[in-house]
Amino acid sequence: MKYAIFESGGKQYKAVEGSMVDVDLLPVEAGQNLSLGSVLLVADGEKVSVGTPTVKGVKINTTVIGIEKGPKVVIFKYSPKKRIRVKTGHRQKYTRLKIEKIEME
Repeated sequence: MKYAIFESGGKQYKAVEGSMVDVDLLPVEAGQNLSLGSVLLVADGEKVSVGTPTVKGVKINTTVIGIEKGPKVVIFKYSPKKRIRVKTGHRQKYTRLKIEKIEME
């Protein structure tokens, strides 16, 4: 099984060919091809390459599927004796990527 660990937005993700990955919002349109170059680790069966800090000559080719919303997070602040009740919410936006190919030179 061929997979890679890459970095996007300060977070690390595992990329397997043919799978989908949700990363933090990127300024790209749906349907565009995107090449990710900050690959930290590549494993191809028994062969494993670890970068210092990145692996040279490895790129991950992806296709942007679209923008997705994450689960809703509800923040509720409550002080019973002062009658303070504040309810707010937040939904994070993500970019969904389809991993097409992991290219090694």
